Amino acid sequence: MGHGDLMSQAEDVADQFLRVTKHYLPHVARLCLVSTFLEDGVRMWFQWAEQSEYIDSTWSCGRFLANIFVLLNLLGQLGGCVLILSRNFVQNACFALFGVIALQTVAYSILWDLKFLMRNLSLGGGLLLLLAECRGEARSVFAGVPSLGNQSSPKHLLQLGGRVLLVLMFMTLLHFDLSLFSILQNLVGTALMVLVAVGFKTKLAALTLVAWLLCINFTFNAFWSVPSYKPMHDFLKYDFFQTTSVIGGLLLVVALGYFISTPERRKKSQLCHVSLLKRYYSRVVTE
Repeated sequence: MGHGDLMSQAEDVADQFLRVTKHYLPHVARLCLVSTFLEDGVRMWFQWAEQSEYIDSTWSCGRFLANIFVLLNLLGQLGGCVLILSRNFVQNACFALFGVIALQTVAYSILWDLKFLMRNLSLGGGLLLLLAECRGEARSVFAGVPSLGNQSSPKHLLQLGGRVLLVLMFMTLLHFDLSLFSILQNLVGTALMVLVAVGFKTKLAALTLVAWLLCINFTFNAFWSVPSYKPMHDFLKYDFFQTTSVIGGLLLVVALGYFISTPERRKKSQLCHVSLLKRYYSRVVTE
C-alpha cells in the first residue's frame, strides 16, 4: 500500500468522523473555545477577596471599585459563555467577552507582558470565529464544503482574522526549551498548524492536531494531580484551559468549513458550475 493510499484512507476516516459528529461537534467546539472564560469566571467567584485586594493594592482605587471590577469580570465571562453556548445573543456575548479581555489587559498590566498579551489576542481570535459563525450567511454541512459567496464579506473578513489569531493562539503553547520532547512537540504541532493555516489536507491535519493536543494536554497539564496550594497548580491549570481553547478553535473551523484548501475550493466551484449548467439546459428543454 502506497503513501497516497494511506493518505486517502486517512482522509476518508476524517470525513466519516465529521459526518457522524456533524450535529454535536460545533457545540463541543464552542464549549472548548470558551472554557478559558468559564474557568476564569468561576475563579473570580472562589478568589473574590484575593482578586479584589490585588486590584485595590495595584491601582489604589478602593475596595468598592475593586469589587465592581471582580463583579464585572464574573458576570461578563459567565454570562457571555452561557449566551454563546445557548446560542442566544451571540454577538452581544462576544462583544462582552471582548470587553472583559480589554479590561483585564489594562487592569493586570498585560500590555507589558508579551506572552500574556499574545494569549489575550489569541482569545480574541476565537471570539472572531464565533462572530463569523453567527453571521446570517449560508454555512457548510461538512468541513471542506463552503459557500461560494463574496470573499470580502464581513463574515469572510472575520474568518480571516480568526484564522490569523488562531495560529497566534497555537504559538503561545510552544515551549522554548532544549529538551528532546519539547523540540519534537513543537515541530509536530507547528507542522500540522501550518498545514491547517495554508489549507492543505485541512480536515486531516486539524483533526490530527486536535488528537495530538489532547494527548499533550491531559498528560503534561494535569493540574488536578498537583495540590492546589502549590503555584504549579495554577500554571498548569492556565495552560490546560488555554490548550483546550486552541482545540475548540480547531474543531470549530473544521466543523464549519472555515479553512478551505485550494483543491477542495476548485472541486466545489466545478461542481457548482456543472449544477448551474444542468439547471439551465433542463429549463431550456422544458420551455
